[in-house]
Amino acid sequence: MAEYKLTTPLSEDDVRKLRVGDAVFLSGVVYTARDSAHKRLVEMLKRGEELPFDLEGSVIYYVGPAPAPPGKPIGSAGPTTSYRMDAYSPTLIANGQRGMIGKGARGDEVVEAMKKYGAVYFAATGGAAALIAKSIKEAEVIAFPELMSEAVRKLVVEDFPVIVAQDSYGGNMFKEGIEKYKID
Repeated sequence: MAEYKLTTPLSEDDVRKLRVGDAVFLSGVVYTARDSAHKRLVEMLKRGEELPFDLEGSVIYYVGPAPAPPGKPIGSAGPTTSYRMDAYSPTLIANGQRGMIGKGARGDEVVEAMKKYGAVYFAATGGAAALIAKSIKEAEVIAFPELMSEAVRKLVVEDFPVIVAQDSYGGNMFKEGIEKYKID
């Protein structure tokens, strides 16, 4: 397992060098979106509309952050369960998305899209929402404000800590971890 410092937008080369278990510290811009926003983004793509941000090389964090306390850009910002985005992620990956951040394993269609197009799924540590928020330097709602905590936000992050949970080769820490520690 290796450690990387990467800056968004991510390239296919950035993603293809990553393997399950690698520690990554992301800097640059990360977008937030949960299932309602994902559905709208995919519908916009189907209608040929311009998205509120460029998907090429993008990383989307599955989070509904808490309101920002005074003097802070964002409140607690822990990951949400990722499988709720599985119906939409293959379309976004096919259109240039390179990274996803959440918790829990991804479905087969997402994994196949990751392998085909060169994308990666990062796990953020659940239960460490306040600590994660310290890596977020700026936060701005850029789309769907009516979704409130689930609105699409543009986050500027610095050394945002994640682990490669599923890589672009089909590696899966959820399956590999179970096998490694299984008691026969």
